[in-house]
Amino acid sequence: MKHIVMWNVAGANATEKDQVAAAIKSGFEGLRDLIPGLLHLEIGVDFSRVSYACDVVLYSEFTSKEALAAYAAHPAHLKVRDELEGMRIARHQVDYVQDAEAVASSSGRASHTAVG
Repeated sequence: MKHIVMWNVAGANATEKDQVAAAIKSGFEGLRDLIPGLLHLEIGVDFSRVSYACDVVLYSEFTSKEALAAYAAHPAHLKVRDELEGMRIARHQVDYVQDAEAVASSSGRASHTAVG
């Protein structure tokens, strides 16, 4: 189960946006050893500064849909989410399960099932 979130962050200039991105990165990285079923979590901060790019991305993997649902309701995650409220101006999310058999038999094209 993969969970990807991208944010555009608040800030009047690049320095302010960098500070917000650093706060988001720090907050979510602090969840790594706290959430049962969380297999992998990484946060990336965009360096391109192109107008159409998001500023921050979270990429995470969970053992199951149930583990992802538990993460969404976990007190540590809710605390980080609440602390970061107002720091973002847009949020985009994709949750999906990659079916290895479908990928192998799809002529080289990835197959994804939308979950959320």
